[in-house]
Order: sequence, then C-alpha cells, then structure tokens
Amino acid sequence: MQQIPWFERTFDFSYEQNIFPAVLERLADTPIRLEAKVQGLAPVVLDAKPDGKWSIKEHIGHLIDLEPIWQGRLEDILTGQAYLRTADLDNRQTDRAQHNHSDLTDLLDRFRAVRQKTLQLLAPLDDTAIYRTALHPRLHQPMRTMDLFLFVAEHDDHHLARISAILRA
Repeated sequence: MQQIPWFERTFDFSYEQNIFPAVLERLADTPIRLEAKVQGLAPVVLDAKPDGKWSIKEHIGHLIDLEPIWQGRLEDILTGQAYLRTADLDNRQTDRAQHNHSDLTDLLDRFRAVRQKTLQLLAPLDDTAIYRTALHPRLHQPMRTMDLFLFVAEHDDHHLARISAILRA
C-alpha cells in the first residue's frame, strides 16, 4: 500500500465537536507506540536508509526536531498571532542532525521528554483556548489549537507508518 506524501495531504477541520481529549490521548501514546515498534531492532535495521530516504532513527529524530515548532505554534495561537510560525519545509534540521549517530534509547528518551513538555502545555487549556485560531502558513486555513494538535497526531502516525513500511521492506 502506497502512503501519501505528507505535503500532499489535505485536512478538513470543519468539525465542531470537542475532540481534544482524544487528541491528547493520541499524543500521549505516540512515545509508547514508537518504543514498542523499535525496541530490540538491530542497529543495521535502525540505521538503514531505504532508497536513500530517512532511516528509522531519522524518523524518530524528525519527531524530536519538530516538537518545538508545535510548542511554538501553540504559543502563537494563545498569544493571538494572526499566523502560525513557519516550519522548515525542506527538513534541513533533520537532514543535518545525523540522528543515525545517536543511540536509540537516547532518541526515544528525548522524544518522550519533549512530548511530555508539549502535553504539560496542553493539559491546563480550557475550551476557549482550544477553540482559538491562527492561520496555517502552508495550508492557508485557520487552525484551532485542537486542529493543530490533531495535525500533530496525524504527523506522528505518518512517521509511524513510514517506520512500519521500512520494517516490512
């Protein structure tokens, strides 16, 4: 089964229901799912770059690299910015980071810690905060706090699926 490239995905945030508690569960479970997927894999599997694309470690590192963007975008929404801050669409940070030189346990611990920080920022939000909006710079559509973190959960799942595809190859 072919996975749609991330930048070709479209998103519809027209729902009105408060799905934020379920989104928080998905975000909290990503480190657990990631660890279950990669623990015990041989270094040759973790470091392999099929077709010259990212390795499993690089996918994990990418999730670490982007978490400060998500945290910053939350700040953008909560402080009333018109636009969410932009991301590096070329993923230069991940390409330069040399995540394959990192220990798997270190990568997993770093992801768990940075995600925990995100969850701590999200936990105290009330309904007013989760329905506040700012414009997404690439999608050119308003995103509520709830939408932003659904987008993050989808991004997590995208990379978990990429890791699964590497493992099946």
